[in-house]
Amino acid sequence: MNIRDAIVEYSKQLDIISDTPRLDVEILLQKALGGVDRLYIHLNLSKELEIEQEEIFLRFIEERLKGRPIAYIVNNREFMGLDFYVKEGVLIPRPDTEILVEEIIELCKGKDDLDILDIGTGSGAITVSLAKYIEKSRLTSLDISEIALEIAKKNAKSNGVIDKINFIKSDLFQQIVGTNLKFDIIVSNPPYIRKRDIDELHTQVKDYEPYNALEGGIDGLDFYRNITEQSKNYLKLGGILAYEVGHDQAEEVVKIMQNNGYNKVYIKKDLQGIDRVVIGFNI
Repeated sequence: MNIRDAIVEYSKQLDIISDTPRLDVEILLQKALGGVDRLYIHLNLSKELEIEQEEIFLRFIEERLKGRPIAYIVNNREFMGLDFYVKEGVLIPRPDTEILVEEIIELCKGKDDLDILDIGTGSGAITVSLAKYIEKSRLTSLDISEIALEIAKKNAKSNGVIDKINFIKSDLFQQIVGTNLKFDIIVSNPPYIRKRDIDELHTQVKDYEPYNALEGGIDGLDFYRNITEQSKNYLKLGGILAYEVGHDQAEEVVKIMQNNGYNKVYIKKDLQGIDRVVIGFNI
């Protein structure tokens, strides 16, 4: 089997599970061929796969047909132009979250010596990206999951920012209570799927990604309430509270923040025009 045949045949098969079957096949071929780039794939369509390469590729295809996400198969996802290692146990970074990171970077332009708190770090996508792109910053990164912290540290190290981040195992603010820590920015992409909606999610989400990184209570807003209510204890005057939100939750999160004394609260849309980020100021 050569590369062209693999793309043609298995793009047809993956069409039943994926919105981007050809891209999926090319990514799996890249991994099976030892980590080559996509340009290599396109320039070597007539190249025959070696027996071992073909076996690895077909095993990847079988996993994908069962619904296993591409990112978990190849243990990688790009986010903000950076490479992140991912595996089962952490939420796969999504393009929507880049809107949150980009907005924080914009708000931080011209500011020095910033202390940033990330709640629910997962793979470290938000934490590592902010540490990478906001030069004069220090990050504190909280997560209740040992697996998440292990992976986030790995990603911080591979992206050269491990010295800028303090990783702490904590259920929300629990482990920093009484520390007198104060932050310029508190950011979170918390679990926000309504409990009743979990079963309606795509197989590759509900059957593979961690439940505790998805489910946000009956109305999906539990974490927004808990974080917002406690956040002012850890936020400097003039500080920023920033959230990613579900597609229909922005207005409710705005109300939660306003009811807890946040001012100049605003909504940022994603590239599809969906309300995706809510920002408020402690002034």
